[in-house]
Amino acid sequence: MNTSGWLQLALFVGALALITKPMGLYLMQVLDPKGKTWLDPVIRPVERLSYWVMGVRADQEQNWRQYTWAMLLFSLVSCVFTYVILRLQNHLPLNPQGFGALSPDLAFNTAISFTTNTNWQSYSGESTMSYLSQMVALVIHNFCSAATGIAIAAALVRGIARHSTQLLGNFWVDLVRVTYYLLLPICLVLAVFYVSQGMIQNFKPYTQAKLVESYTIQVQQTDAKGQPVTTNVAVTVQAPKLDAKGQPLMTNGVAVMMDMPQLDAKGQPVMTNLPVMVDQKVEMQSIAQGPMASQVAIKMLGTNGGGNTNANAAHPFENPTPLSNFLQMLSIFAIGSGLTYYLGRMTKNQRHGWSVWGAMMTLFLAGTLLCWWAESRGNPIHQQLGVAVADGNMEGKEVRFGIFNSALFATVTTDASCGAVNCMHDSLTALGGFVPLFNIQLGEIIIGGVGAGLYGMLVFVVLAVFIAGLMVGRTPEYLGKKIQSFEVKMAMLALLILAIDILGFSAWAAISQWGLAGLNNNGPHGLSEILYAYSSCTGNNGSAFAGLTANTPWYNTTLGIAMLIGRFLMIIPIMALAGSLAQKKLVPASAGTFPVSGGTFVILLIGTVLLVGALNFLPALTLGPIVEHFLMLQGKLF
Repeated sequence: MNTSGWLQLALFVGALALITKPMGLYLMQVLDPKGKTWLDPVIRPVERLSYWVMGVRADQEQNWRQYTWAMLLFSLVSCVFTYVILRLQNHLPLNPQGFGALSPDLAFNTAISFTTNTNWQSYSGESTMSYLSQMVALVIHNFCSAATGIAIAAALVRGIARHSTQLLGNFWVDLVRVTYYLLLPICLVLAVFYVSQGMIQNFKPYTQAKLVESYTIQVQQTDAKGQPVTTNVAVTVQAPKLDAKGQPLMTNGVAVMMDMPQLDAKGQPVMTNLPVMVDQKVEMQSIAQGPMASQVAIKMLGTNGGGNTNANAAHPFENPTPLSNFLQMLSIFAIGSGLTYYLGRMTKNQRHGWSVWGAMMTLFLAGTLLCWWAESRGNPIHQQLGVAVADGNMEGKEVRFGIFNSALFATVTTDASCGAVNCMHDSLTALGGFVPLFNIQLGEIIIGGVGAGLYGMLVFVVLAVFIAGLMVGRTPEYLGKKIQSFEVKMAMLALLILAIDILGFSAWAAISQWGLAGLNNNGPHGLSEILYAYSSCTGNNGSAFAGLTANTPWYNTTLGIAMLIGRFLMIIPIMALAGSLAQKKLVPASAGTFPVSGGTFVILLIGTVLLVGALNFLPALTLGPIVEHFLMLQGKLF
């Protein structure tokens, strides 16, 4: 933990604070159908044309049921559209590498993943997806799923700000305006900037480069028809080597072992077919190309995370410079941070908006410092092997970014529902890996995904106000509206859905053959890999402890279902909460009204997040990263 890291952290927080108000003010204009922006002369005619094509009346608002049904219908149609493209990829253009169609389970998983703003990738982008699939099937979802999240947040804020009404806005209008006025213009600027930093943007076939030093690998031999060649060999087992008297041969008190043929019940050698392996000299390297800058711009701004390459933001084509790395982290938080200012402005209580932002930033800084400290401290077992303490834990990290920028990126991407990574989360220390896992399980409400972070945090705000009302013995009030049993039930239902989804699927995988078959690590780290996968998919994050082999029919299917539950079953009670709040009448503040701004409120909100949000997962976290940390201190790795 050096001076350079502290300065970069201060610069990041300062830059985020500076853009929060301007972003919030612009969101006020965008999310108001009658609002005027400087882009109106260019975009307003296109906006009107879009409404005409869709048959939408921009002046007709919807209640919470109509708004929710419109969102669900749009998501369903776009998900099916993506699934069809992925299944027909080999018949479509812009496929210079000739990639085949995705399997049914992988196409199912991927279509749901991008529809729900999760962008979980059970595949390697550069060896699976055509340029058309990347741009049409996936990047379109990066815009639309992000716009959907912002629209839901806006509907909830309107429910809080309005009174004596059932109307929350129009989903189709919010979707169009957020896409046209917010996401597209900013992404155009970001993409051009990223190209200036060295990020590629083309439709070229992959480049074949000759290696300076060739190397040899072993591959399976095939016959003239391309079929694998196998050989029948005896299965061997380890047995003690015997001396001339038939006694076990010992060396320093340890029996000398040797391979012996395994025998069946009849005393015959057990045989098995094994592939015949041959040496193959590798002299060429395939270098990925493609339209990366345009996808990286929206994957960060829209907190999507799915990358063109398997290495994601650690790849020099997706993240070429320290400046691009800084801007990518800042863009992940930009809209989510601005939405807190939008909350304050809409509710005519700007101190409340800043208090919510302050609670988010406090939790963000705590996570960043813990992850940075754990990675800087490193692994004591490595230090015993001669690795200097000052080096910290560089395993799985891109040397261009180092420990601090890796820890900061890991915290930012899991505070938001982004999932882009510039280091391997599976290679973090136990406590370093605990931070991104814990961030996701809180519901990614620390700034959070675009829209999703705000409406997730507002669920905790409702609970915090309810707890405060119980403490003073009065009916809880939130910004002039009484919080009653229905609102509390909807808030708790949203949180319980996440907990049941994550823990239920994780438990199932942890005791199933299909779940254990995907593990590359045993013990608590293996449990953490499973827990992280279902936490990431339920939380619509998309990052992974990538030691888990998830591209199997069982994992693709169950993870896809977890994404659907985490996105849409959580949104339904939140929209019901918005509808209920919108109908309530305002009551004047009194001496017993709990203020929803200031230090006391921030402390209560943080306490509610940690107690209500974290206790659901404490037993699982204890069996995973926490026990792994203590075992690491005793010299045991997994």
